[in-house]
Amino acid sequence: MTQDDTRYDVLLVDDDTADLALITEAFTAHRVSTRLHIAHDGIEALAYLHNDGEATPRPDLILLDLNMPRMNGREVLTAVKQDSLLATIPIVVFTTSAQPDDVTSSYLRHANAYVTKPIDLDAFTAAVNTIHTFYRELATRPPHTA
Repeated sequence: MTQDDTRYDVLLVDDDTADLALITEAFTAHRVSTRLHIAHDGIEALAYLHNDGEATPRPDLILLDLNMPRMNGREVLTAVKQDSLLATIPIVVFTTSAQPDDVTSSYLRHANAYVTKPIDLDAFTAAVNTIHTFYRELATRPPHTA
């Protein structure tokens, strides 16, 4: 693996506390050095991403819900992918919506993947584990840039 194995930061952007707990539990179960950072809406996510320094490291992956208050996931996706300093961060839309318009609009905004949250607990955990395994262990991520 060519990327730095000691650093793997994930920004979870979701307003649903139950989903955040399940996602956190699934990531923690991998027992690898993953630092999870949580934003409850798009405004918090962009504030996190634009805050320089060690207190808010650049994420290696963003797991993004679409339907949130204040600033939704579509707006976050657009803002991140239009920002030359952030555009290379992989974003997986992880949401309850399976609407074709949501899927299409997410990919048009340059989402790296779109995953519908399963209702079943085991399937939900398996989906998070698959995302984690792919981006942490298989995919080559772009280097961190200043």
